[in-house]
Amino acid sequence: MALHFSDEEFADRLARLRARMQRDKLDCLLLFAQESMYWLTGYDTFGFCFFQCLVVTRDGSMVLLTRSADQRQARHTSTLSDIRIWVDLGDANPVSQLKDLLFELDMLGGRIGVEFDTHGMTGSVGIALAEQLNSFAELCDCSPLVPSLRAIKSPEELVYIRKAAELADLAFEKALPDIHGGADEARILSILQGTVLEGGGDYPANEFVIGSGRDALLVRYQSGRRILKETDQLTLEWAGCYRHYHAALMRTVPIGRPSARFQEMEAVAWKALAAVEQVMKPGNTFGDLFRAHANVIDEHDMMPHRLNSCGYSLGARFAPSWMDPPMAYRDNNELIEPNMVLFQHMVLMDSSSDTAVTLGRSYLTTNGNAECLSRLPLDLPLNSG
Repeated sequence: MALHFSDEEFADRLARLRARMQRDKLDCLLLFAQESMYWLTGYDTFGFCFFQCLVVTRDGSMVLLTRSADQRQARHTSTLSDIRIWVDLGDANPVSQLKDLLFELDMLGGRIGVEFDTHGMTGSVGIALAEQLNSFAELCDCSPLVPSLRAIKSPEELVYIRKAAELADLAFEKALPDIHGGADEARILSILQGTVLEGGGDYPANEFVIGSGRDALLVRYQSGRRILKETDQLTLEWAGCYRHYHAALMRTVPIGRPSARFQEMEAVAWKALAAVEQVMKPGNTFGDLFRAHANVIDEHDMMPHRLNSCGYSLGARFAPSWMDPPMAYRDNNELIEPNMVLFQHMVLMDSSSDTAVTLGRSYLTTNGNAECLSRLPLDLPLNSG
């Protein structure tokens, strides 16, 4: 089996999950998030684009209901032994087969937790679940349960996260000589992604962000590559990814002499990141992170140029996004705890002057000051190619 964690690690995860289920008086839990299945069993697939469900009962039994294409995938990559197949046939309804499975597991009239808030759960599946199971059992939304457990990283997970961080640093260092006037974005992107893959890493859960010129003000991937001008700007958001664990970085690199506006915005981004680092400690909240970042930016009259979030948790994620909860936004009262991995990004986009400044890196929280997982310098002008 292609398992990346020890038997003891998987046993501890299941024990922690069962304790939460007991606390919430759940008879079973229906997991639809691929991240939850990977964390709990090692099951590794992109087959969650179709219906599949991992049933976890109060006694710790686990049954996977999936398609035939993923049967061998589950046997090879996970600790699961009980794998059931729903059949692609005419009007076949996998939710009906799930109901039959739950009846077999003696869940009639029980209290069943469901992961509704995940990309592995479509609206049509949610409707079908309500139609099939509302009269069968008591359903409750338990979407935050496993993510809250995944947010605290174990020593075994941190090994992979540190490797991901090394790959992220190395990717930028290898790409930097190709970041100059006349360079092709396609070449830069291929070096970033190729370095991660050559280092034994994985495809990330979402595309790397790359944009220059006016597109440097975008914070999402878009199709189409561009040749850099002699005086330009290049925004990059990328991640090392290893065993699906991510360590993200973000930079806007000036090409040629940076403008006065860039330097002004960059100085504010530095101050904002330093303020965030000061509050990235246990006992503070994710709302405190956002407030620290916003206060600095707003004091410099740049509020129209910032975002309404300044970061999020990182871990093992699958498409379409490497973003994990909790997120750093206003009035988010979730507490920072030790052994969380947090990506904090200071993003300033001035559309009036078409100037972009981004500064982001990943941290490991501790009992005191957070540890930055990147060794790249913050001095962006020195990295201008």
